[in-house]
Formats: sequence, C-alpha cells, structure tokens
Amino acid sequence: MTSNALPWFTESTADRLSDVRDTSLSKLVRDDMLAQILQGVLQPGQRINEPDVASRLRVSRVPVREALRELESSGLVVARKHSGVFVRTLEAGDIRDLYQMRGLLDGFAGRCAAQLPAAERTTLVALLGKSIDTMLVAAGQHEVQRYYAENLHFHWAIVEAAGNRQLSDTYRGIVQKLHLSRLQNLAQDVGMQVSIAEHVEIVQALRNADATRCESLMAHHVGDAYQRLLAKTGAPQAVPKS
Repeated sequence: MTSNALPWFTESTADRLSDVRDTSLSKLVRDDMLAQILQGVLQPGQRINEPDVASRLRVSRVPVREALRELESSGLVVARKHSGVFVRTLEAGDIRDLYQMRGLLDGFAGRCAAQLPAAERTTLVALLGKSIDTMLVAAGQHEVQRYYAENLHFHWAIVEAAGNRQLSDTYRGIVQKLHLSRLQNLAQDVGMQVSIAEHVEIVQALRNADATRCESLMAHHVGDAYQRLLAKTGAPQAVPKS
C-alpha cells in the first residue's frame, strides 16, 4: 500500500530536502514521516526512532522533534513519557467517532457539490463516472487496494468541489487517521459491489442537482461502510444512522 492511495498527499523524500526553498525543514521532515506512516512503513504501535530519522534525512534532531510534535497534534502519533513517540493505534471508539464525523462532512460536501452551477456539476459528474468505472474494474479483479485508492479519490473529488478549505483540511485529517486502521484491513473485501451501487446513486443525485438527497446518500454511505467494516471484523459497536 503506498501513499498514492491518498489523493491529496505529496510525498517528500530525503533527496528533495536540500533543494526545497521557502519551506521549513521541520515541515519537510514531517511530510517524509507522514509518507512513512501512511505507506505502512511505520506501523501502528511502532516506535519512531529520532536518531534514525535524522540520519536517514541527513538533518539534526531538532526538526525531527518539531515534526513529531506536529504529527502528535494531528493525532497520528502519540508521545509516551520515558518511552518515546509511537505511531498511533486507533481504538474501536476512535474509529467509530471518526466515521461519525466523516459522515457529517461527506454529507455537507455532497450538499454543496449538488448546488454547484450546472457546468461545474457536469464536469464533476464526468470525473466521478470515470472513478466508478475504475472501481468496477478493481472490484471485478478483486484488487482491494486499488479499489480503496479510487474510492478515496471519488470522495475527495466531491469534498474539493465543495470549495470549502476548512472542510478539506478537516476531512483530510480524519481520513488520514482512519487510514491507520485501514492499513490493517486492506486484504479484506468490505462490500465493494454494494459500495459502488451507492456511488452510482450519489452521482445521479449530483446530476439532478438534488442537494437534500445527495447529502443523505453521502452520510448514509459512510455509515453503511462503517457497518460493513464492523460486520467483517466482528466488532459490536454501531454508529447511528444520519
């Protein structure tokens, strides 16, 4: 699984560090470690070794510590006194809460996208149609990782179309945290065909400029995805329907 599954993510590597201008070193180090986490190179629960990171990126430990503080603020790592910094492991309650928040944000994004001018909606619908075609091929070939990546692109396209920067930033943070748990379940088919059928309904609502239906479909789509995940993992928690 690579960071390419995340549509907004720009990977930063050690080779680029000395060539980038007007960007803080700690941000570049943060982006590199973020890539390592989201690729699954650094696994949930794994300790992040500051000297190793500094040596690999050829920087001092100061920007590494600053980067780790940023990642801790975003909820992707946790610092334990006298133990170090570890990639966060999400608890069942964390996953439930994140899915609830994602459902609200997806619903809002769907409402906003359905209210776009006709020309912009037509462009978005065409893009989402191609995304669905890609998901159909992935599902037919049982390529779960490819499906998952395209599913994220589908939802991100709608979020971006909403034109709300705060929405985009909040949504990105939630999905990045959920990605930590998804890395452990990407070998499982969690209802790709059912999910695709729901995507088709969402696109139809967008095509019809039906903001209320699009909002409802998006919110329930996320809730249904969570329920399918629970059924697959055998967990007892449930998320209220929107």
